[in-house]
Order: sequence, then C-alpha cells, then structure tokens
Amino acid sequence: MKLTRRAALLSPAALAAAQQEKTAPKYTGALDKFAAEVDAAKMDPVRWSQMRYDEMPRRLRFQAANRSEAEAWQRRLRMKVTELVGGFPAKKAPLAPKTLEKREFPGYWREAVVFDSRPGLSVFAYILTPKQAAGPFPAAICIPGHGRGVDDIVGVDAEGRDRTDKDGYQHDFAIQVVEQGMAAVAIEPIGFGCRRGDQAKSRGLSANSCQPAAGAALLFGETMVAWRTWDVIRTIDFIETRPELDASRVGCLGISGGGTITLFASALETRIKAALISGYLNTFRDSILSLAHCMDNYVPGILNWAEMSDVAGLIAPRALWAESGEKDNIFPIEASKQAFAEVRKIYEVFGEEGRCGLEVFDDGHSFSGVRGLPFLRAQLREG
Repeated sequence: MKLTRRAALLSPAALAAAQQEKTAPKYTGALDKFAAEVDAAKMDPVRWSQMRYDEMPRRLRFQAANRSEAEAWQRRLRMKVTELVGGFPAKKAPLAPKTLEKREFPGYWREAVVFDSRPGLSVFAYILTPKQAAGPFPAAICIPGHGRGVDDIVGVDAEGRDRTDKDGYQHDFAIQVVEQGMAAVAIEPIGFGCRRGDQAKSRGLSANSCQPAAGAALLFGETMVAWRTWDVIRTIDFIETRPELDASRVGCLGISGGGTITLFASALETRIKAALISGYLNTFRDSILSLAHCMDNYVPGILNWAEMSDVAGLIAPRALWAESGEKDNIFPIEASKQAFAEVRKIYEVFGEEGRCGLEVFDDGHSFSGVRGLPFLRAQLREG
C-alpha cells in the first residue's frame, strides 16, 4: 500500500528523522566533519590580521622625550601621513563661491552656499551664524558621519522639512554649535547627500557613493581620507573670504566618518585651532582592522608608520577633545580609552595636557557634545 505524503510525514520513521534533524549540530561549513584534524583558528582572517598587527613596525610611533623632539617627530610624521593618504593638489583652483539661499531661524541665520574645491568638483555647505551677536565669529567646520549627509546635522528631515527635535545619532550638532555662539560651517562630504552619484540617489536618501568613489581614489593611488580632508582645507580658504567669520579661530568637529576627517584634517592642516572628535578616536587594531567598515576609512600602509593615536598627536599642542559612547559597538570603548591615554602622553611632552580631554558617556555610537562643545567654544574664544 502506498503511503500518502501526510501519512509518511506522520510515520514513526519520519518523526524520528525529524527529531534527529532538530538535534543535529547546525552545518557551519566544509570543515565541520574535520574539526578534530584541523586548527580552525588558522582559518580565521581577522585573527590572522590581528597577529600581523603585532609585527607592524610603526616606524614613526611617538617616542619623543621633550618638546623639541616632539616637534621634529611631528614634521616627519605629517609628511609621511600626507604621502600615505595620497597627497594633495599642488595648486588650488578658484573657489568661485555662490550663495544659493539665506533663511532666518529663531536664533540664527542659515545660508546655503557652493564653492569649488578642485576643477570639476564642488562643495555644498550651510553656514549657520548667531543672530544675537556681532561677528566675526569663530567658525567650526562640521562634518557629518554616515547617513543622509549634511541634512542630518542642520535640522532638515527626510522630507526636506525643518525639524526641531535634533533627531538621529548626530543630534543636529551644527545647530548645537551655533547655539553655543559660534558659526557652524556644515559641509557635505563627498559621497553623501547632494554629492552622490546617480545610482546611489536612486536607492534613497541614506544610500551613499562611498563605494565606488573611495575605490576610485585607491585606483588613482589616493584615498577618500585625502579627498575629504582637501575639502576641509578649501573650506578654510572659503572662510577666509567671509568677513563675518574669523579665519584665525577655526575649529573642526565630526562624528564617526566625520570624526575620521576631523582627525586627519586637524592633524595635517595647522590652521585648525581646535578639534572635537566624536565616535572615532580608537585604535586601528580594535576597530578599523577588526570590524567591518566602509572603504573610506582605509589608508594603505599606515600601520607601518603609525597608530591612530600618533596621527592624533599631530594636533598637539592645539586643542583636542574626544568623546566616546560607553556602548559604542563600532569603536570599542576600551580601545578609545587606550588611544586617548597615548594622545595625552604626547600633550604632556608639549606641556599642554590641559588642552586635551576625553568624555565617556552612557550611550552607543552617537554625538554627545555635553562637554566637548563648551570646550571647543572656550578654545576658539581664546583664538
């Protein structure tokens, strides 16, 4: 007699097979049945990369014993980092700035502008200036992290409307800057917002063009770090053309990918007087090397010469504040503390340990600004 499908499924043999299937170990890969014969650890590329990290020479790690040695170290490392990121254009293209719009808000003015950073490449920015004070204002260049771009930090929602709730992990920090009495120059990073390719735009507001743009940079022997850092350099050139902005008191701040560029731009461009790095200062080993990140984070060969704390040390003795969430699962907090401890040693050699600080707050990967923004304001007030 032929069993129906239902009867077969209910047969003792079928029930036993189903039970065995439930209790059998889940298949994880080709080596499951050879577990006793193979060292599985030798199959782990992350573990192997971490082992390789221990062999990296860091030829220009900080070892200076006094300020004179520290300054000589900075000159050498600044040149090397500039080389590693792919260098910068030898000549500056005309800025050709243009104001697109100026709007009034309860406590500030917001102006939309564009200017050229390179031939064929323009930067979009919002300038926020306080209403209840006279300029020239200290100017803080604000760089968003991954998301919708500059809209995420100037109070524009996903429908293009004004919002007042400081939503998202970046909490409209450019508005927080202007609320502190500084001007905010919020720039759109390459690959986000209105500076994306058509393919990314077709996928929605949160899609970005980090890839293929960062990949293109690598193919050219350059990096996205250099491209975005150059935009910051040109933004300072633009600030110098604006009478209501004080180019002698320029700060820079950003979170996550914006923190990446805040770090490198402040390390390489000494016109930046104070930096606030949010949700980024860490070790290359524990974050960029060990976790999945966007391609825009990578600088080929940098571990042959320096760790992230060494790069941050190029900011000394200019002011530096870092902030990290206790629950940040992208930039592990213990590594952030370790990196800052190394940075602090550099400031101590300069005799300027009071010009750097770290806030660890009870949150994840998000902008805080509770102590960092007053620090930035105080440092830029001093000039």
